[in-house]
Amino acid sequence: MTHTVRAHFAEGFEGKTVVARLLPGTDLLSGIEEVCRANQMKYATISSCFGSLKKAGYVYLVEKPETNIGAGYGELISRNGPIEFLNGTGIVCQRDDQFETHIHGTMCDHNGAVFGGHLIKGENKVLTVDLVLKEIKNMTVLRSFDSETGGYQLYPLEKGKTEPAFLEIKSEK
Repeated sequence: MTHTVRAHFAEGFEGKTVVARLLPGTDLLSGIEEVCRANQMKYATISSCFGSLKKAGYVYLVEKPETNIGAGYGELISRNGPIEFLNGTGIVCQRDDQFETHIHGTMCDHNGAVFGGHLIKGENKVLTVDLVLKEIKNMTVLRSFDSETGGYQLYPLEKGKTEPAFLEIKSEK
């Protein structure tokens, strides 16, 4: 059996670290992006992100046989809170010279039922969220259309390059 590993990647380094608390009524994704803008951070990793939400809006992967990869995001799921926001992880990227934050979150309701998925901008109202952002330097971190998957995907470019580095390893097992 042949096993293949394929990846696009770029090498850079961490810049500054910003610690913030998002205040009640702030949209989670807009808040993250505005903290980045205020600190002149174009690209960042969401190193730590947790707290509580008044409302959560997210999607998760469902079977979609008509797509290139047989899967895609389903319909928006909205939940009213209070909601415990257990963890958010993601990357602050750019698309068409605008912020595009790709973040997934794990949450639970007042009964402890855990749920989560891909968080949607404008749909996640904060009660309070603690946040640590780490700047990504010496590269461009884009969300670009990928013909293989038929969707917008991470597209990291080292400074001065027009294509990401490509890794492909095939092994027999």
